[in-house]
Amino acid sequence: MSDNTNIGSAGNAPLICASYSLYPARRRGKHKIFIGMAPGVGKTYRMLEEGHAFKQEGIDVVVGLLETHGRKETAQKAEGLEIIPRKQYPRGELTLTDMDTDAILKRCLATSRFSTFAQRVADRPSANASTPQLVLIDELAHTNVPGSPREKRYEDVEVILAAGIDVYSTMNVQHLESLNDLVARITGVVVRERVPDRIMDEADEIVVVDVTPETLQERLLEGKIYAQPKIQQSLDNFFQRRNLIALRELALREVADNVEGNAIASTPNGQFCNIHERVLVCVSTYPNSVQLLRRGARLANYMNAPLYTLFVADPERFLTKEESLHIHTCEKLCKEFEGTFLRVTNSNIANAIAQVAEKHRITQIVIGESQRSRWQMLLKGSLTQKLVRLLKNIDLHIIASEKIVLPK
Repeated sequence: MSDNTNIGSAGNAPLICASYSLYPARRRGKHKIFIGMAPGVGKTYRMLEEGHAFKQEGIDVVVGLLETHGRKETAQKAEGLEIIPRKQYPRGELTLTDMDTDAILKRCLATSRFSTFAQRVADRPSANASTPQLVLIDELAHTNVPGSPREKRYEDVEVILAAGIDVYSTMNVQHLESLNDLVARITGVVVRERVPDRIMDEADEIVVVDVTPETLQERLLEGKIYAQPKIQQSLDNFFQRRNLIALRELALREVADNVEGNAIASTPNGQFCNIHERVLVCVSTYPNSVQLLRRGARLANYMNAPLYTLFVADPERFLTKEESLHIHTCEKLCKEFEGTFLRVTNSNIANAIAQVAEKHRITQIVIGESQRSRWQMLLKGSLTQKLVRLLKNIDLHIIASEKIVLPK
């Protein structure tokens, strides 16, 4: 099973290396990434399948770098596609090889003209003579051999994209920079080869190549991922079922979050189109703020959602020492819950909350019951009433203060 997801490109094309300045300026190539939870899910196979499909339509497809890892099915799927020879790097008695970016550029730029982005049809290469080449590049997170012009393979991909050539690439979710610490806690493995998050953010399309953990373990036992000596070691370590379940969720969530980041622009009326829950707790100088924060943290935990805490400071008054200490306690507690503490200055509390909710795509807001008297609410209205008018598609949780019963 796979999930095809289009994401808008940030359009921040890197500068073309000076050695390629003799080529005229071109539109940036489009980048499609095949991502999975672990080795063996079928990312490279799926990329090669699409390459064959485009070749049958008359599109010039080349393989810039292929890593089969001895997998027969993958090697067989590459048959019939042109593979650019690797560049050799002599190291004493050894000869190391790696992707030859210069050869890829020379091969592609010498044989075709390129269309502008607006001339692209159906969000993929077309069969016209003026369309860009398509290059298939495996293992985006790879570190190049010493002596290469660039340190990382994704940097080579950026050069190729900047030259106006489309690229299909593959990677596993554990190689994403922002997930490095989390993956280490889950699996006990520190991933050395990493890809910056911006590479994912700038991709034009991301495809999750997904299988169940059970299917992946079956592939491992059948020798379709690693050779026999590594199978049991892999099952006892990285390929444990609990690891695969967590990594699978990370892969699916990462793509969902990328989609969500562009969802507002794609809706007809510009409203929120959130996929995941996000909880915002609104604290104040009142003592019940700690109670609200704990309740919000439980809600975020139930929903497996990020937790945000907001304090809106009144610009016309200073906090007392006790009030400042109280807000500091809330901030410290928020961090203990692994949440994000936000402090803004605004004389209009309702507007401030609404603005923060929009900026952080909040879906659930936790506030305390109004501390105003009935007379004040009649004159100025309650915070709850104002938020109901301002917020759209956001659930509002009003938490009652704990009542202290005095002895008679």
